[in-house]
Amino acid sequence: MRALLATALVLSASVAHAGRVVRSDTAMGTNIQVTFWLPDDDESKADDGAKLVFDEMHRLDKLLTIYDEDSDVYKINDAAGKKAVKVSDETFLIIQRALEISKLSKGIFDITVGSFKGLWNFDAQNFDEVVPAAKDVKKRLKLVNWKNVVLDKKKKTVKLKKKGMAITLGGIAKGYAVDRAVKLLEDAGYTDFMMQAGGDMYVAGKKGNEPWVVGIRDPRGPRDATFAVAPVENHSFSTSGDYERGFVDSKTGKRYHHIIDPRTGYPAMATRSVTVMAKDAFTADSWSKVLFILGADKALPLIEKMDDFEAVWVTDKNDVVTSPGLKDSLKILQPPSDGT
Repeated sequence: MRALLATALVLSASVAHAGRVVRSDTAMGTNIQVTFWLPDDDESKADDGAKLVFDEMHRLDKLLTIYDEDSDVYKINDAAGKKAVKVSDETFLIIQRALEISKLSKGIFDITVGSFKGLWNFDAQNFDEVVPAAKDVKKRLKLVNWKNVVLDKKKKTVKLKKKGMAITLGGIAKGYAVDRAVKLLEDAGYTDFMMQAGGDMYVAGKKGNEPWVVGIRDPRGPRDATFAVAPVENHSFSTSGDYERGFVDSKTGKRYHHIIDPRTGYPAMATRSVTVMAKDAFTADSWSKVLFILGADKALPLIEKMDDFEAVWVTDKNDVVTSPGLKDSLKILQPPSDGT
């Protein structure tokens, strides 16, 4: 099976509801969707807001991609083991914040998993269904260590200590981009909207007098199937799932996917999906990877110490585990579908 990039959170409101105007585009390897609630179905206002969002998404895509030779990230990776690279203030800030999360998570979040590029090929532009040899995984694993990313705050430079190292900002770039787009919309006077980039979403305001309602995708169900819904206002939701980019090995029946555990070099297996609710998309996006890799049992004690932060898991056993703060608002519609 060849998995496509999937929208991890699906809207549960009716498409035909008065006041709701939707605009879509593609950037950063995924679908971008902005849903406005406008009293007069103001198409021109929706177009103006969407342009702000899409222009910003494309700008950040060029800055942070691993594919474009002119991007900051490409230049950092190209100079690995050789020299420091001067980057934009924005790129520096994103990498700095990523390393802070690496420290807090004790290395569970690690942007140097980009060192597996070309071995595990789950990138949207170069996807295949090959399980690499164990010896090759072990060799690349030696290049994975967030502590070998060296920042110079004064010069705004980034250096990777070892030749062959590479970073990827795929685990945080969309979250950052969503936050940036939300800020632009709010500054322009938009109050009631949903901004979504793949599995990363921010919900602002309401739809009329009612809260927006989002659904959490069933990780083993059809693309548009949800197993739970929750009302959300002025918060971010981010879902990481093993169904987004992955495949099931035809020989073993084992599922392989793009969320690599930096401790092992293999896809994390404790979770089918995890959805995080947080105050901003950057936090939700980055920590969803941590909670996915750790699994519910190990992650629950960790997030109990975090403010304004909740999560719901579908475990590898297909159990639904919810943090205390979501138990009253999350409505389970049906058990998640079972299967490989």
